[in-house]
Amino acid sequence: MRTIELLSKQHDRDCFDCGNEALNQFLKQTARQHIQKGISRTFVLVNTEQPEIIIGFFTLTLCEVRVEKFPAKFLKKYPSKVPGVKLARLAVDRAYQRQGIGEVLMIEAMQRALIVADNAGGIGLFVDAKDESAKTFYSRYGFVSLEDASLELFLPLSVIQQIL
Repeated sequence: MRTIELLSKQHDRDCFDCGNEALNQFLKQTARQHIQKGISRTFVLVNTEQPEIIIGFFTLTLCEVRVEKFPAKFLKKYPSKVPGVKLARLAVDRAYQRQGIGEVLMIEAMQRALIVADNAGGIGLFVDAKDESAKTFYSRYGFVSLEDASLELFLPLSVIQQIL
């Protein structure tokens, strides 16, 4: 059975390889430090039979975005800056890619974004796509580009609620 849990010392970060060195290095060298310092939270998907092996991970943090970056239909709804949850990273180990793991991680990130918004406020989930391929992945869930930054994407809470 698979489960999602907060990254800890028991997880084998050194064996994780998603094919993107920046994401690999974040998991191996930075993610736990950020958890300890309260900067972000990294969650890992593991199999309960081998809980040390990381199948995939995602990182969430809080953010504030200037409303002028939003598509025109959002401009009048909000003050000049709005809070949200940032999907800072999402990656799947090469051995598990193309098996729907990214979607499992995305749905969990959406659920956690709703919980944060319910408890602290926020208008949606934000992500900086690494490239056009990542943007295409996020767009399948309804993420829209922010103005003047096509790789900065936003998913309103209302869309998350519809999806879930």
